[in-house]
Amino acid sequence: MQDIIYLDNNATTMVDPQVLEEMLPFLKDRYGNPSSIYDFGGDVAKNIRKSRIQIAELIGADNEREILFTSCGTESDNMAILGVISGSNKKHIITTRVEHPAVLNLCKKLERDDGYRVTYVPVDKEGNLDSGMLKGAVGNDTAVVSVMYANNETGVIFPVEEIGAFLKEKGVPFHVDAVQAAGKIPVDVNKIQCDLLSVSGHKFHAPKGVGALYVRTGTKLNPLLHGGHQEKGMKPGTENVPGIVAMGKAAELALTNLDNEDRIKELRDKLENGLLEKFENSHLNGAKNSRVPNTTNIGFKYIEGESILLYLNEKNIAASSGSACSSGSLEPSHVLRAMGVPFTSAHGSIRFSLSRFNTEEEIDTVLSVMPGIVEKLLSISPFWDSKTNRPKNPDI
Repeated sequence: MQDIIYLDNNATTMVDPQVLEEMLPFLKDRYGNPSSIYDFGGDVAKNIRKSRIQIAELIGADNEREILFTSCGTESDNMAILGVISGSNKKHIITTRVEHPAVLNLCKKLERDDGYRVTYVPVDKEGNLDSGMLKGAVGNDTAVVSVMYANNETGVIFPVEEIGAFLKEKGVPFHVDAVQAAGKIPVDVNKIQCDLLSVSGHKFHAPKGVGALYVRTGTKLNPLLHGGHQEKGMKPGTENVPGIVAMGKAAELALTNLDNEDRIKELRDKLENGLLEKFENSHLNGAKNSRVPNTTNIGFKYIEGESILLYLNEKNIAASSGSACSSGSLEPSHVLRAMGVPFTSAHGSIRFSLSRFNTEEEIDTVLSVMPGIVEKLLSISPFWDSKTNRPKNPDI
């Protein structure tokens, strides 16, 4: 198998070799149950506590007891929102139009089946959140506000500290989905003043299948599952020790490597600027400045994003499309639609997301192969006139 140029790190990241080394003993020799009273299990429990401390340090939490381990970001999001509203008689939820499906589809279900009223706050054409509209939507019946820290498709950062300060004053529970922020930019739950915050290990070089939920001391949260005592009864069942240990180590490394974000941004900007300069009919989706340093989303007008990905795949380059291709739909992503990105550009939008393991040589390779791919796709595009080398209808 040839080496792959992996530029889809917002989907999942490779497991850091140091993380794998930390994890392996718990898949081999250290398999004791952390709930047991004998040392073989009790010693494993100490490693779980160490991981809580490492996650707490990554997000600026005061106490490791505020960290609950889950299976992923989706579970953390559901645990946060459902756990809060199930203990309240209030029936209003506020979120945004560009949330991850883990939040968006949950809110739609609650709206459709359970009688909740949901306010979906819009974004502008650069993907920036209208925080004024969010504040204006808060009322006496608001049970919870759930807002992502950084958008998974565009990387745009939302003003969570401003929102947190406002909601604290109003006494409204605040959940932040920080899955795309933790490990990429500094995250501090006390500066945000949130009550709950979700993270996922495989976004910062831990294996898939482990996440965490920060629950501020004093926050009332009801469990979704019922069983044993694990995770304070909020996540009953024997702990995923290898995953938890790995996530803790990955959090430690991520915190150390935050100083590396300037290098990642330089590579991202080289890729982004190179593509925008090469292609007249391309543009950036999302705000240029207020973004996580690893993400760029570029729209290539008049061609299909999925076709770009297929040709990139032939060159062993992995990226992702803004279109909902996983569902078999030809509809553009809900994020790009919420931003008002034109049809012919939204369908040709590609997200490139980097990690600390990417190199400048890889960026140069992408920049060298993209012109041939775009030229080939334009030649067969129904929106492009190959004779004049111009769009058939430049207004669409």
